[in-house]
Amino acid sequence: MMNLAFDGGWSAAVTGEPLCTIPRFTPDSVCLMRYTSVGEREQFVLETFGSQHFMWDAPDILRFDKDTRDLVGAEFQMPYASMYAESTDRFPEVPTVQRGGLRAVEVRDFRHEMCTVLHRAPGDTVLTCLRDLDVLDEPMDACIGIAPDVAILVQNGAVVGWRVSNPVRYLTKAFTDPDPEPPSSETRRLFTECLDLVTDPVLDDLVDGEPTALARLRAAGEALCAQREDRHRADVLFQMIATYLEDYGDWKQ
Repeated sequence: MMNLAFDGGWSAAVTGEPLCTIPRFTPDSVCLMRYTSVGEREQFVLETFGSQHFMWDAPDILRFDKDTRDLVGAEFQMPYASMYAESTDRFPEVPTVQRGGLRAVEVRDFRHEMCTVLHRAPGDTVLTCLRDLDVLDEPMDACIGIAPDVAILVQNGAVVGWRVSNPVRYLTKAFTDPDPEPPSSETRRLFTECLDLVTDPVLDDLVDGEPTALARLRAAGEALCAQREDRHRADVLFQMIATYLEDYGDWKQ
């Protein structure tokens, strides 16, 4: 049985059964918990143990059952700092996904830092989040699929990142399951455009007031407001860029 190291000297063993929870991509985070309100979330935290946010502190969240010590929920924070362009070519090969759950070695709380680097596969079919750029220097040991389309990445026995496949499928608002219908081609296009707008280098151009970037921002906002199909996901994507529209896009509706 493989043991994995997390932050704070904490560890968990890989077990045979992953979570069956459908991911919720808000897209501030990827959530593997089924609560539907703030009250349900608070109750869930009281009944479990592990890594949890406090006030404005937002580490990655992993919650375990107090009796069985099995993983029962997780929430991974999205870093919107893109990998430097020159680092893309040296992104390590990721091993084949091995399905498995997690079982805590001991019952105690810990803190697991969120990732700082985002890597986007072509077409944003996979989003990979890494602890830092140093992870690029060595190969990955394992890729553990802890839920549908969600896996954690292991290097030298430690958890150094996570990834979500087909992320646009799971776009949704907080406390809400994603639309079971597949995303439209227009939603997929706008998903990539919105990710471009909130990550470097386009984000730097927005902040600097570069006209082409500002035009892209406004065009994305207009397209999302006008989109009739896949309305739920379009609303989520609009919220993803809403602050930038207000701050830099001279947005008026």
